[in-house]
Amino acid sequence: MITVAALYRFATFDAPAAFQQPLLALCNDQRIKGTLLLAHEGINGTIAGSGEGVEAVIAHIRKLPGCDKIDVKYATADAMPFLRMKVRLRKEIVTLGVPGIDPAHHAGTYVKPKDWNALIADPKTILIDTRNDYEVKIGTFEGAVDPKTTNFSDFPAWFENFRETITAGAKVAMFCTGGIRCEKSTAYLKSVGVEEVFHLEGGILKYLETVPEEESRWQGECFVFDQRVSVKHGLARGEHLECHACRLPLSRKEQASPDYIEGVQCPYCVVNRSDDQRERYAERQRQVDLAEQRGAAHLGRAGVEVLEKKPSAATKKPDRIGSLPSTS
Repeated sequence: MITVAALYRFATFDAPAAFQQPLLALCNDQRIKGTLLLAHEGINGTIAGSGEGVEAVIAHIRKLPGCDKIDVKYATADAMPFLRMKVRLRKEIVTLGVPGIDPAHHAGTYVKPKDWNALIADPKTILIDTRNDYEVKIGTFEGAVDPKTTNFSDFPAWFENFRETITAGAKVAMFCTGGIRCEKSTAYLKSVGVEEVFHLEGGILKYLETVPEEESRWQGECFVFDQRVSVKHGLARGEHLECHACRLPLSRKEQASPDYIEGVQCPYCVVNRSDDQRERYAERQRQVDLAEQRGAAHLGRAGVEVLEKKPSAATKKPDRIGSLPSTS
């Protein structure tokens, strides 16, 4: 059994390049694979390997400046989900595209899941989902505003228009899957003069894990960046599947569409794929099926949480195909 750790921490790294090689050397020594991003604003990534190896790397990361309380989410996989280990330098650990944002010191107020319902029930609270449209489509909090963004970097432009609707005395509460995007979003809002800003600590996943379903204000399922595709309350696996051509989540209704062929196409990408692409996808699916018949795990199905996977840029989502798709 492979241990998988998804992690992030906003911290101040004056010289992130100095951490790159020691971290890579330790990961290689412990036979850890995955991707870690380093930037002046902190660290983000997902790694996998033996439990002992993963813990050795986490212990090393906790010794980096400001990382002693790093948020780590653990999972397991039947087979190694990554081909290699990469430690990369980036301008940002999650791309917003606005210079000067400092989530480590100027993020909004953290709100624990047990206190979230009271905050969002307040009539003065404006609730904003900071995730992308393909995530929001399968579930969100009751009453949340959907920015309908296709990338996180689209959020600032959307908010510049939306902020005109915010009245005096209003509070802004934001959320995302695991916390990293809404945490950075609150820092952005504070940088443009919005003071009463809050975000859900631990994200939707922590909320679904800890808040009883009968008390929940969550509607639908939560898209996750791993082989589960979506989860429900208690983090039970959801009903959505992922299109392995365009990576969009598909409901049972979408899976029943005549345009859906497992591993090859779905209602969203059927018009955006060539015959050559479909042939390649079909061959990949045949290899996946053969691996499953042998009782082996195919890398294409062993995926676990990644940094911020999104659908292929080549996929142009239709206008909701009847009344299909939207979530985070």
